[in-house]
Amino acid sequence: MATRVTHRLELKAHDPPAAARVLTPEALEFVWRLQGEFGSLRAALLERRVRRQAELDEGALPDFLPGTAAVRADRWQVAAAPADLEDRRVEITGPVERKMMINALNSGARVFMADFEDALSPTWDNVVQGQANLQDAVRDTLDYTSPDGRVYQVGEKAATLMVRPRGWHLPERHVQLAGEAISASLFDFGLHFFHNARPLLERGSGPYFYLPKLESHLEARLWNDVFCFAQDTLGLPRGTIRATVLIETILAAFEMEEILYELREHSAGLNAGRWDYIFSIIKKFRHRAEWVLPDRAQITMTVPFMRAYTDLLVHTCHTRGAHAIGGMAAFIPSRRDADVNARALARVREDKERESADGFDGTWVAHPDLVPPATEVFTAVLGDAPHQRQRRRESVSVGARELLDIRVPDGEITEAGVRANVNVALQYLDTWLQGTGAAAIANLMEDAATAEISRAQLWQWVRHRCKLPDGRTIDPELYLTIRRQESAALGAGERGRGREAAELLDTLVLASEFTEFLTLPASRLLDAGATLVKRS
Repeated sequence: MATRVTHRLELKAHDPPAAARVLTPEALEFVWRLQGEFGSLRAALLERRVRRQAELDEGALPDFLPGTAAVRADRWQVAAAPADLEDRRVEITGPVERKMMINALNSGARVFMADFEDALSPTWDNVVQGQANLQDAVRDTLDYTSPDGRVYQVGEKAATLMVRPRGWHLPERHVQLAGEAISASLFDFGLHFFHNARPLLERGSGPYFYLPKLESHLEARLWNDVFCFAQDTLGLPRGTIRATVLIETILAAFEMEEILYELREHSAGLNAGRWDYIFSIIKKFRHRAEWVLPDRAQITMTVPFMRAYTDLLVHTCHTRGAHAIGGMAAFIPSRRDADVNARALARVREDKERESADGFDGTWVAHPDLVPPATEVFTAVLGDAPHQRQRRRESVSVGARELLDIRVPDGEITEAGVRANVNVALQYLDTWLQGTGAAAIANLMEDAATAEISRAQLWQWVRHRCKLPDGRTIDPELYLTIRRQESAALGAGERGRGREAAELLDTLVLASEFTEFLTLPASRLLDAGATLVKRS
């Protein structure tokens, strides 16, 4: 097996079953070239994030960039959308797990985003098998036989495939260059592009991506440089790649136009990644008591800062000829409780009616059963038109003040809110450590974004000794009391990896310094007990 691995990269892992067709010498050579060309700039941009955080800690507030005012004032447009990305009224997302991919591709959604990031627990097997599944999906050979003998196959009218690689901050710890883990972004992107770009073009589509967790237009510029290099290397025309950027950090919200500008030849629009956006606000202003947010359930899309963010996103996209894609509906319909379904579907409809009325061209769902109602809502507005980019929202006037207006009318921090955050974080971390990144919890499909906001709020509330309505202080003792109660109710330690999940959550919540992303320390636990085989 070692003969299949380029001598330039060192794989610190075993060979999964799909390794022979995914980790080919040619594909790894391509990944090596990407890492060699862009690894140092990626590292510099991550260091820039650290410096930017230090400025925020010292009292600075983000604002629109004076140095890019000319970009915002100029009259430019992004490239026209390819035919299979013109109509994106409903998109479904999910991990690169075989059965879930088939169900998503068959769901009736216009687009399926195959997720290597928030919905994937990045075990080596998951990552490599996910790439193999993409190869099969592109070649119409993706199928699955369940333990009970049922056969799943992709139908003739499948959703357009998009892929979300992991964010710039994440390393692929199983692959090293000169003793350092390479970029997970470049690894995920590189393997998919190398193996599948030409077959996708041959079938009338193309290599389409979602880009997560960007914090500046410079990070978008890096992606654009990667795209140009990759296309040139494989002899494909520039503009073949198309990418939608998730605006899920408060800093990126101030650079939406610049992000579109940097990617304009490769742009497919922007998406409102709302849970990560809230997480970002907590994280960026974590040391400032005036920025404490109430229970996450009270932070709806109608509170001032969320309303400003989505209004600006639609206005920016449509001014520049780009698609604006709305946020996630994560509800999982119940097979047993009709009342739960009725209440939840009413909320889903209300959410999608707000988005479509605000001018969004499409929206996200997490379950196939939500595709029909979401499609119905958007079709009521779009009709036969593929989008509503003609709605410029000229009356929108969003500045720094509006984006930073974190008032939540009647918002408060409750014991129920603390317990909800503890409970969801415990369940999700347990599931994630067992190798599953998309977890069904309380009739919701949860991914890492929910766990991030849950543990971030807990850290924030403990750090600032916030008060509950009855006067109790949320201090380490109260947190630990509630965490132990929730752990006991969930049976932590009796099955799965609940004990480790509880220990990890305690570490995250009670740490003196905030951990930037929970997936970084959690990833180190994924390989606990595994035998790492060094290959060269």
